[in-house]
Amino acid sequence: MATSISAEKAQLQARYNQLDQQPQQQQQQQQRPLSPLTSTPSGTSSYSQATFSVASEPDHGEAAGPAGPADLNSLPPYSGPSSGSEINLPQRPQPRGPQKYPGLPQLDYRLYTPPLFDLTADCNIKSTAPYLSSTVAALVSLARAQSTVPPKPQIHITGNRGRKVDFAVKLNLMPLLVPEDPRNRMDYLRCVGPGEPALRGGSKPAALPDVGEGGLEAWCRRFVEDPAQVKVFVLERQVANMDINWLEGQIRSMVATTNYKGVVSVSFPVSHAKVVVQSPDRVNKFITSVTTLFSGKNTYEVVKAVWPFATHKNGEPGRRCAVQSEETWWKEWKDPIRYAIATRRSGWVTNEDKLEAIMEGKGKGLSIVDWGPEESY
Repeated sequence: MATSISAEKAQLQARYNQLDQQPQQQQQQQQRPLSPLTSTPSGTSSYSQATFSVASEPDHGEAAGPAGPADLNSLPPYSGPSSGSEINLPQRPQPRGPQKYPGLPQLDYRLYTPPLFDLTADCNIKSTAPYLSSTVAALVSLARAQSTVPPKPQIHITGNRGRKVDFAVKLNLMPLLVPEDPRNRMDYLRCVGPGEPALRGGSKPAALPDVGEGGLEAWCRRFVEDPAQVKVFVLERQVANMDINWLEGQIRSMVATTNYKGVVSVSFPVSHAKVVVQSPDRVNKFITSVTTLFSGKNTYEVVKAVWPFATHKNGEPGRRCAVQSEETWWKEWKDPIRYAIATRRSGWVTNEDKLEAIMEGKGKGLSIVDWGPEESY
């Protein structure tokens, strides 16, 4: 009897020990790093048996709690890398065309600051790259490319009383040269005509020499073959058929309505108007300057990129404007200009001012302005 009781106690103790070890084993299994992939004897990867066994268990309607290690075992089968894993994948090549800027004319703006060119203080570009002075094809290609972008015509309006500047506003007129539809552009490349005074490889304008009907390539060849120590080739961008006299009259009349008694200056400068190619320096810039001082330089200003504002001058029959007429432009901009002048601005008048005039009426009905006491003159 005692023997049977002892054997039964031993069995119960073993059973209790087994039940006591199960929570510890489960805790150790939960602490192991989980991975949806396990290594098979063949070395390939497959899903673990635990994944399939847990995922196949029926739902008993228990409330969902915070995601724990057991929840990861029920992830769907692997089908591909996440988006984060694709960061280093090869990217689709992007087109190399010119970048488009909403609200600005569609132009290749990279041409305004090309490689091997320096931007001068007056916003022209200049290069002394040897290949441009020694290769006809390179110079012809440069001239044709640079003629596809316009200069930047502007209006500068300044009012001063003595040394005091009351206002100094500027406007950009370049959008008036570039229509939205590229097929309506009017720009063209023009070489100097027979008998027309121009810098034809000398230091003074002359009617000779002439290249006949050779055009751009003939002039580029003449420049390249010129043996002068210092020689310069200039492509000039021009604006044609814009009635600046009419615009100046409208501006002065408008300023007069504000009862301004100071001196009003209206000018129409053009920036980004020249592309200059000069022969490379033999030694350095100082030696080139000294050589130019004593022997001069041979200058070729025989090619012009013409950007017409209109097909004809204002008032001539059959006139068609590239974008809009001077009258239409003035109707849209007179209020923003008046408001900028009345508020004594020093800076640009932009589309934002035009938008405020349209949406908020700024500048409309504004006439006489209090410009301060007479002592400020």
